[in-house]
Amino acid sequence: MAVNHSKINRQYCINNPIDFEDYSADCWGLTASYSRNADGSLGYSAHSPTNDRGVISPTAAISSIPYTPAESLDAMHYFYQHKDKLQGPAGFYDAFSPEYNFWVAEAYLAIDQGPQIVMIENYRSGLLWDLFMQNTDVQNGLTTLGFTF
Repeated sequence: MAVNHSKINRQYCINNPIDFEDYSADCWGLTASYSRNADGSLGYSAHSPTNDRGVISPTAAISSIPYTPAESLDAMHYFYQHKDKLQGPAGFYDAFSPEYNFWVAEAYLAIDQGPQIVMIENYRSGLLWDLFMQNTDVQNGLTTLGFTF
């Protein structure tokens, strides 16, 4: 299901039905993040295909790397190509919009930064998922729910 969700998110940005600037196979990622309000002020919104405000959240594409590795790496390359605007001392900022004169929310949210690090490591080595699955409570819960592993 996570693979499909990531692919739907990316495909929506490729299709770009509202014609936002720079949405593409390399510039994608819709999720809850800071947002640009109509008056230009900083707000917060749950960006999605049904609530598209022209704002890309790097964490959506980056955190999808175990599910869509090639596609997420393409997005990371796009973000890195714009690092002078998108990256600060703690990594990529929370959100941006090329549509609005390359507006950037120069802020970080722990709910974004944490999953990026964890999912990059899971893609790289599987370490965190492997550790999680070694927990007996997790194993018992999955067995009770009928999962096999």
